[in-house]
Amino acid sequence: MVPPVTTRERRIDRGSREATDQLRLVGRELRDARAAANLSQLAVARAAGISHPVVSRIERATEANVSLRRLGELASVLGMRLSVRLYPVGNPLRDAPQLALLERLHARLHSDLGWRTEVILTMQGDLRAWDASISGFDWIAYVDAETRIRDVQALQRRTMLKRRDTGTDRVILLIADTRANRAVLRALGSPLLADAIDGRSILDALAAGRDTGGSGVILL
Repeated sequence: MVPPVTTRERRIDRGSREATDQLRLVGRELRDARAAANLSQLAVARAAGISHPVVSRIERATEANVSLRRLGELASVLGMRLSVRLYPVGNPLRDAPQLALLERLHARLHSDLGWRTEVILTMQGDLRAWDASISGFDWIAYVDAETRIRDVQALQRRTMLKRRDTGTDRVILLIADTRANRAVLRALGSPLLADAIDGRSILDALAAGRDTGGSGVILL
């Protein structure tokens, strides 16, 4: 049976929610540091050169459009240092060339096959997603598209982990057919996927509406 597809939260909504959570956390830390130093909101406001109500709203995470500079100033007044980090947790927004590459594959599929994009992994809380999936009656193949191979080892590891966590034996790495990508694949000296079958045979199977029969790399 083909596994269900989980609906993905919109990126911008997730970003807004996570930013609000971070502002609440910073606000609590500022409030706790102020209380530990036995300082009033008014005293902190005067030291930071802002109004008392602004300090109150920042501590409650209700200050609209508070800047990192303002948070850093408040942290400094309270003997703290603001630190901001970004962590990769999911797939980035696809650009026009990647969308075009996916559409080229989509156009090759038999009309009986199902096609979905942005297919999130079914693990609870996992934000990773396959770029697309292709499904038949009792099989499904997952697709990741690369317009330019920049780091072969990172690509292989990312694919291996997603494949493991999806529990699939059908993965298609869709690579843009460019001189640079062909050079990378030639220099690799071994298959990009350890169990890869011929990409042309996979394309032929998809065009006929048949099961891919395994995983492979398609240059398109």
